[in-house]
Amino acid sequence: MKVRHTSPARLGLLVISLLWLVVALPLSVSAAPYAAFVMDARSGEVLHARNADTRLHPASLTKMMTLYVAFQAIENGEITLDTTVKISANAAAEQPSKLGLRSGQRIKFRYLIRAAAVKSANDAATAIGEILEGSEAAFARRMTRTAKSLGMSKTTFKNAHGLTEKGHLSTARDMSTLGRHLLYDYPDYYNLFSRKSTDAGVKTVPNTNRRLLSNYRGADGIKTGYTRAAGFNLVASAERGQERIIATVFGGRSTATR
Repeated sequence: MKVRHTSPARLGLLVISLLWLVVALPLSVSAAPYAAFVMDARSGEVLHARNADTRLHPASLTKMMTLYVAFQAIENGEITLDTTVKISANAAAEQPSKLGLRSGQRIKFRYLIRAAAVKSANDAATAIGEILEGSEAAFARRMTRTAKSLGMSKTTFKNAHGLTEKGHLSTARDMSTLGRHLLYDYPDYYNLFSRKSTDAGVKTVPNTNRRLLSNYRGADGIKTGYTRAAGFNLVASAERGQERIIATVFGGRSTATR
């Protein structure tokens, strides 16, 4: 690892990030394949990498791309935050974590975004994909195309939510790249990821990442994920002074080690 012109603020972020990753490593081996990546968000400089290009299950980190495409669609005028979405039987039948949407229910697009970002709701993520591309499969293809355009060369999406599916794979490096793009491409929406709870239309939902947001100084996102195949995954961003670091882990053994 080569770090140049390391300021005290960035050094502090890096040291804590690496300590966290070292603690997670020995515990994660039995749970799922382990990978980690730490980058300077502003410069893109790589500060730490371990199995960073190994293709693994991203779990709900997937929703980062679902939301990136949703933000893109709003900016392009394809849809508005106040567009009313009719929930399909397919979306309503998604497995937890979910908002609890019912088939035929109508809800504004803004609440689907909030639920996917904060609650990590699978039904909301599927509904986002269906309203934008007509089917989740078509939306997953759009997600993959978008990933390639962002330089995420080893990522393929098969669904909008991240539940385990053959061929649905990404890497720690690619997910860090996506986190950086969310931060800088859509700063007006990025605040969603730091909300400890949010109004999702039908109810107020807590953030799945609130433990890190509450306990790690400077943390303001981004996304957690878990499936049995993936282990406990996380893309985290924190800012202290003029320094910002993005750290990603795949294959954590528990919420605490993640």
